[in-house]
Amino acid sequence: VAPPGPPAHAAPTVPAGVPAPPPGSVPPPAPAPQGAPFTPPGGPFTPPPGAAAPPGGPFTPPPGVPAFPGQAPAFGGGAVLAPVPPEAGLRAVLTKYAEAPVGDRWTEQNPQLVRATLTKGANVLAKQGSMVAYQGDIDFAHKGSGLLGKLTGQLTGQGMSLMRCSGDGEVFLADEASRLFVIRLQGEQLYTSARGVLAFDEGLETEVRRIEGAGLPGGGLFSMLFSGTGAVVVKTRGIPVVLPVGPATYVDGNAVIAWSAGAQAVTTTSVRLRRSGYARQSSEAVNLQFRGAPGNFVVVQPFEV
Repeated sequence: VAPPGPPAHAAPTVPAGVPAPPPGSVPPPAPAPQGAPFTPPGGPFTPPPGAAAPPGGPFTPPPGVPAFPGQAPAFGGGAVLAPVPPEAGLRAVLTKYAEAPVGDRWTEQNPQLVRATLTKGANVLAKQGSMVAYQGDIDFAHKGSGLLGKLTGQLTGQGMSLMRCSGDGEVFLADEASRLFVIRLQGEQLYTSARGVLAFDEGLETEVRRIEGAGLPGGGLFSMLFSGTGAVVVKTRGIPVVLPVGPATYVDGNAVIAWSAGAQAVTTTSVRLRRSGYARQSSEAVNLQFRGAPGNFVVVQPFEV
């Protein structure tokens, strides 16, 4: 009986035609790199002789950033961000809208909002419904104009529905996001249109004046004259323009907001404007011609009331 031979799978299987490597000639597999930078086969890139080296030297990824897209950063690498409090974003957004510091009696909070600082005995008259916020002990009351005032307002178109703001505190005023401008008078006079006034100091004197002119029904238009010491808050639709009064300054009667007392305003009509710029209107266009010494001005808004 023949002795048993070696097991069939004791020796490695070698494909036909390929000689088996001698024992001990195959190196053991290298351990996997742990966080080591990737080295391409053949070693790092070296420019050929005579070629310029790349600017900045060989590429080295910043700390915490993978060397190649899709490669996860090494454990423990990268900067650790500090925790952000939840209210930091809210504070950063609303800080620029904080209440403006108190200046004088009138403060422009922003182009569409003014603040009046009230004290005892110094009241403010404002358009009804213009209060958007207030702080302190403030009282609001309707300011009646009497029968004569109502009749004058109806006949001249310069009537105003006002409320008296009194007390000790602060009142914020606005009107449909219109642009607001605080004009301070120091014993001076200012002509305005009633529809362009938001508020004013009660100590100012008001008077309805007639603008003379020819060729108009009734012989003229009307305006309000403010005089004394105090402030008038004027509102405009859009950003206005302040024009110096020259020898021939004409303004649309529906766009004028205010003008200096030294400027003489006279109503006039223009057939040329009626035929070209106002072709769809049946009535003639009413313009105001301003004349006066140098230094006078007129305020015009980019909107026709």
